[in-house]
Amino acid sequence: MFEIDAHLRENVRQLGELLGEVIRSHLGADMLARIERIRLGAKSARQGSDEGAKVLQQALAELDDEQVVQVARAFNQFLNLANISEQYQRIRRLRDGEEARFEDRVLSELLARLQQAGHESSALAQQLAKLEIELVLTAHPTEVSRRTLIQKYDAISEQLAWRDHNDLTPAELSRCRDRLARLIASAWHTDEIRHERPTPVDEAKWGFAVIENSLWQAVPNYLRKIDQTLQDSIGERLPLDAAPVRIASWMGGDRDGNPNVTATVTREVLLLARWMAADLYLRDVDGLAAELSMHAASKALLAQAGDSREPYRAVLKQLRERLRVTRQWAQDALHADIPAPAQVLSDNAELLAPLQLCYDSLKASGLGLIADGHLTDTLRRVATFGLFLVRLDLRQESTRHSQAVSEITQFLGLGDYSQWTEAKRQSFLLKELENPRPLLPGHFRATPDTAEVLATCKVAAEAPAGALGSYVISMAGAPSDVLAVQLLLKEAGLQRPMRVVPLFETLDDLEFAGKCINTLLGLDGYRRRLAGPQEVMIGYSDSSKDAGTLAATWAQYRAQERLVQVCRNHEVELILFHGRGGTVGRGGGPAHAAILSQPPGSVAGRFRVTEQGEMIRFKFGLPELAVQSLEMYVAAVLEATLAPPKPPKPAWRKLMDQLAEQGVEAYRGVVRGEPTFVDYFRQATPEQELGRLPLGSRPAKRRAGGIESLRAIPWIFAWTQTRLMLPSWLGWEVALEQALADGHGKTLQAMRAQWPFFRTRIDMLEMVLAKADASIARLYDERLVADEHKALGESLRQRLQRMQQVVLTLTGQTELLQASPDIRAALTVRDSYLDPLHLLQAELLARSRQQQGALDSPVERALLVTVAGIAAGLRNTG
Repeated sequence: MFEIDAHLRENVRQLGELLGEVIRSHLGADMLARIERIRLGAKSARQGSDEGAKVLQQALAELDDEQVVQVARAFNQFLNLANISEQYQRIRRLRDGEEARFEDRVLSELLARLQQAGHESSALAQQLAKLEIELVLTAHPTEVSRRTLIQKYDAISEQLAWRDHNDLTPAELSRCRDRLARLIASAWHTDEIRHERPTPVDEAKWGFAVIENSLWQAVPNYLRKIDQTLQDSIGERLPLDAAPVRIASWMGGDRDGNPNVTATVTREVLLLARWMAADLYLRDVDGLAAELSMHAASKALLAQAGDSREPYRAVLKQLRERLRVTRQWAQDALHADIPAPAQVLSDNAELLAPLQLCYDSLKASGLGLIADGHLTDTLRRVATFGLFLVRLDLRQESTRHSQAVSEITQFLGLGDYSQWTEAKRQSFLLKELENPRPLLPGHFRATPDTAEVLATCKVAAEAPAGALGSYVISMAGAPSDVLAVQLLLKEAGLQRPMRVVPLFETLDDLEFAGKCINTLLGLDGYRRRLAGPQEVMIGYSDSSKDAGTLAATWAQYRAQERLVQVCRNHEVELILFHGRGGTVGRGGGPAHAAILSQPPGSVAGRFRVTEQGEMIRFKFGLPELAVQSLEMYVAAVLEATLAPPKPPKPAWRKLMDQLAEQGVEAYRGVVRGEPTFVDYFRQATPEQELGRLPLGSRPAKRRAGGIESLRAIPWIFAWTQTRLMLPSWLGWEVALEQALADGHGKTLQAMRAQWPFFRTRIDMLEMVLAKADASIARLYDERLVADEHKALGESLRQRLQRMQQVVLTLTGQTELLQASPDIRAALTVRDSYLDPLHLLQAELLARSRQQQGALDSPVERALLVTVAGIAAGLRNTG
C-alpha cells in the first residue's frame, strides 16, 4: 500500500548487500544464510504468515549465546544503515529543491504570508535579527551509539552523496563502492557497545564534537540562506552580528541526581569548551590569513598593522597569537589552577574587534566580495558561539539547596531552615541577600553534600559571565527555592547577575507556577536583582510520569498562559525554557508543530528548549540536516511571535479540563492503583537491565524506591523497547472514549481542525501509536511475565488497541499515518529488522535473569546490542 522512494530503497538495498558481504567474509556463508532466513521469516510473519512465524521462531531457537550476539549485531547494523539512507535522502531532497513538509516550512513562504498579513518589511527583518532561540544540548542515555561509530556512519553518508553525482565514470563508481565496503566493514568490526559508563566529561566532549563536525559549518550556512532569503523576499539584509539561534549545554553542568557531576567536572568542561573554541577559531584565522593577502586597506587597519605590506595578515597574526596563548592556557589550566596570562582572550569583544576591523577595511577598500566570503562566516560564528563555544547551564535539585541553607542556619544558631514556614524562609533570605557582610564565617566546615553545593557556586562565581547560562532548580515549588540559590551564589562571591530558573515539573508544581513567579516578582529585593527577563523552565518528562501526558500537557499549557499574564502584569519580559525529550512521553515530536502550538504570547521572540539524546544526532549530526533544523526553528519562532494562534474557545477549555481530569485518574489508576503494576513493569520490560547497562553517566534512579523514584528516561525507554509505548498514551484512551460517548465528537473535530495545541497532540499520538505494537509487547509477556501478572498485560494491550481506534475515529482514517505514506513506509521497512531484535531481546532477558551473568558475558553483550538496535530502529526512544 505504501511506496518507498526508489532512490532510498536502492541505497538501503546496496548498503545491506555490502553488509552481507562483510558478514559472509567474517562469519561464513552459513551464518549469513541464517540471518537472511530470520529476516525473511520476520517479514513473512509480519504479513500474517503462520509459516513465516514458525520459520522465525525455529531459526532463533537454534542460536547459541555466541550466535545470538552476531545475529543481534547484524540487525542492529542493518537498522543503522537504513537510518543513514533515510538521513541522506532528506539531504538529497533538500538539494533537489523538493517541496518542504509542514514542519520544514520554507522561510520565504512565511515572510510572504506575514507581508500579506500587513507586517512591514523592515519590521520583519528587525524581528528576525533579534530572535533569541537557544538550543540546550543535553547528554542522556538514549544516545546508545558510540562516538567512533557515529563518525563512521557520517563517512558512509558522505560516500552516498559522492556516489549521487551523475557524471561519475565506471572506475569512480567502483572506487566509491570499495570505500563504502571498507567503511561498513570497519563499522562491523568495531564494538558497538560501551563497556564502561561514559563520564560527564566524555558526554561534554561528544557535544563539542557535534559542534566541531557539524554546527560549526551549519551556522554560517544557515545564516547565509536567511540573509539571501531576506534579500530576495523583502530587500533587507541580515546584520552580521545577528544570531537568531545560539547553543547552550547541560553536559557537565547538570548535577540533578547525578553524583558524577561535581564542581571539578564543571570547571574542567568550561576549560575544555574554551580550548575547543580557541582551536576552532585558530583554524578559521589560519585560513583567513592565507586568503587575505591584499594590501589595500583602511587607515584604521593600517594603524593596527604597523608597517606591514600585508596589513590584513599582520592583524590576523596578532589575533592568532592570542588564540594560541588562550588555547595553551586552557590546556594547562586543566591540570593546575593557573591564572590567565594577559594575552588570554577573556571577552568576545577582543575576539570580534580585529575581525570586524578587517571586514570594515575590505568594504571601505572596494573589496566587499572578499569580505562577504570566509570572513563573514567567521564573524557569524563569533556572534553565535562567542569565545566560550557554548553557555553551560548548571542544574541542581531544590532540596540540595534547602539542606545546605539548613546546615548553615543551624551552624549559626538560627534554627533549622528546613522546618521554617515559607514566609519565614523568604524573610531570612531577602534580608541576607541585602546584607553586605558574608553569612558564613571562615571556620565553617560543611558536610560533603553542602561543600559540593558551595563549590559549584564558587565555580559559577569564578567563571566568565559569557561561559555560563542559567542556574536551573529542578523540582522547584516555592519562591524560597529561587532566593536560596541566589544567596548561595552571593556567598560564593558572585558579583554579577545570573539567571536563577525554577523548573516546575510535577502536576502540582505546574499548577502553582504562576502564583510562585507572581510572589517573586512582587518582592522588591528580588525585583531589584532581576537582570533582564524572568526565565522559567517547564518540565515535560517528570510531569508526564507523574500524571500522564494528557493531564501534563494541559497543565503545561495553562501554566504558560498564567506565566505570560503574570509577567505582563509586572511589566517583566519572560523566557520560557521547555525541557522536552525525544519522545511524545517526554514532550517530544516535530519541533515546528510544537512551537506553533504554544499558547499565544508565550513565544515572544524568545524560545529556549533542550535537545536531548539521539535527537541531537538526527537533527544536527550532519551540516546539511543541521541547516534545515536551524532554519525550521527560526521560521517557527518568527511565526509564533508575529502570528500566534488564537486562544482556545471556552468550550474547548471546558472539554480539555474534563479530559485532563479523566486522563490523570485513568493513568494513576493503572500506575499507582494496580497493586501488581510495579512487578509487571519490571518483569515485562528491560527496566532493571537498563539500569545495569553503561548507557550514560547518570544513575537510573534519583533515589531508592519504586516507579516514583525512576528518572523519566528509563521509564520511557523501557516501555519503548517492548513497543507498548505506555507512558505516551495511557489516560488518553479513557478520556477520549468518554468524550465521544458523551457526544463531544464534533467539538473534538473542531479542536483538531482549529486549535494547533490539540491538533499537535493528536498528531504526536498518531505517530507513537504507529510505532506501538501489541503483538510485540505480548511476546515479552509470554516469555518473561509470571502467570499472575499476565492479565494486567492483556488489559494494557487492549487499552492500546482502544487508543489506536480512537485516534482513527478522530482523524477519519482507516489506518494510522494514512496521510503520511512515506513515514508509514519507512516504519514498515524497519519492522523486518526490528521484529527479530525484539524476539531476541525477550529471549536474552529470560536467559540473563536465569543466569545473572556478568556484563561481559555473551548474553549481556547481546542484550545491549538489541537495546541499541531497537533504539536505532525507532529513532526517538527516550
